[in-house]
Amino acid sequence: MDLKEKLLSSFMAFEERLDIESDLHDIRTNAIKNFEYNGFPTKKDEAWKYTSLNNILKNDFSVFPKQENAISYPEVKKYFIHDVDTYKLVFIDGIFSSFLSSTTHEGIDVCLMSSALNKPKYKDVVDTYYNKVADTKDSITSLNTAFAVEGAYINVPKNKVADKPIEIMYLSTGNEAALMTNPRNLVIVGENAQVQIIERHQSLNNNPVLTNSVTEMFVAENAIADYYKVQNDVQTANLIDNTYISQKRNSNASVHTFSFGGNVTRNNLNFYHKGEHIESTMKGITIIGDRQHVDHYTLVHHATPNCESHQNYKGIYGDKSTGVFNGKIYVEKEAQKTDAFQQNNNVLLSEKASINAKPQLEIFADDVKCSHGCTIGQLDESAMFYMQSRGIPKKEAKALLMYAFSNEVIESIRLPELKSRITKLIAKKLGVNMGFDL
Repeated sequence: MDLKEKLLSSFMAFEERLDIESDLHDIRTNAIKNFEYNGFPTKKDEAWKYTSLNNILKNDFSVFPKQENAISYPEVKKYFIHDVDTYKLVFIDGIFSSFLSSTTHEGIDVCLMSSALNKPKYKDVVDTYYNKVADTKDSITSLNTAFAVEGAYINVPKNKVADKPIEIMYLSTGNEAALMTNPRNLVIVGENAQVQIIERHQSLNNNPVLTNSVTEMFVAENAIADYYKVQNDVQTANLIDNTYISQKRNSNASVHTFSFGGNVTRNNLNFYHKGEHIESTMKGITIIGDRQHVDHYTLVHHATPNCESHQNYKGIYGDKSTGVFNGKIYVEKEAQKTDAFQQNNNVLLSEKASINAKPQLEIFADDVKCSHGCTIGQLDESAMFYMQSRGIPKKEAKALLMYAFSNEVIESIRLPELKSRITKLIAKKLGVNMGFDL
């Protein structure tokens, strides 16, 4: 039995053990039907032309963990941004860990998706937002919708500013021979509200893991939302991350993605504009080697006038690693005065490393300022020679050049403690001690 058949056969038993509202039952049933019809994406699908899931799907994944597993804080402390106070939502093999978490209902809601789905007091919010911006035709998103029971529920009401950042941590113990999870996050940022969120998926051993994550984020008028994704997992971990963001008038939403680890990582990032004077920012740094594969697939749907979007992705690829950047800017006829920028720069450190870049513009308005660019090259040999002639060893000179290449993205991190952590992670990936923090 392949994984698709296993998931389909498990769905009915999974549904029967859930105590859920009938409308959610209908959502799940429609989702599993869509997944049954479309199945897992293949390289025949244009959006997945450069990324294959075949080797991943050969694993005999357990869909649900057989037991609840405990982890002590010292075992996982290094994965948290522990030099700043944060709210924490921690999940172990897909199950919430109250011991490691720090939730709140004081002014803002930082709690569980299962609570929002099952408690009557959240029904109006769920009816308004749940599964409303996610792509219901996408088979991977549908698979998540069918099986999702847990994840982060964050609601920052009107005129509230989250008093500290929020960390979402998904930990895999490896107690299952192979595990698949479907976490679901719902983030609501009210009018004039602000929030900073950090998300991380981390395996604690080398057993295969497939995480199919979906996040829906709604950013209301004049709201500010910063979302940071730290992807530095072991090389047997696979992640498909689907993030859907709906923005209203005068809002500002940014997503920074730092891809340093894992086997296959696919980031689907989608922004939808629902008002004027919106600003959307997507930035990322990818540093991988061995046979790692990272695929960034982005969409910004400009549907209203006087909005901006900025994309800047940097990639450094070594050994036999493969990168993909497939970015699309769609500007509707009504979206006059759009200012959309897209840039993807890549450095190949090995003759066997590769990058597939496909920046796209689809513009139906005539009064816009849109641009896209892509570069693929190697390190500047003259700059290397200059630094070595000034006494900097070759390894450190190479690392400094790569760090400088990434710095434009690092500088835009608004959380100082996270900026320091990312700097250290980059130094570790490059195999040097930078000798400074930001």
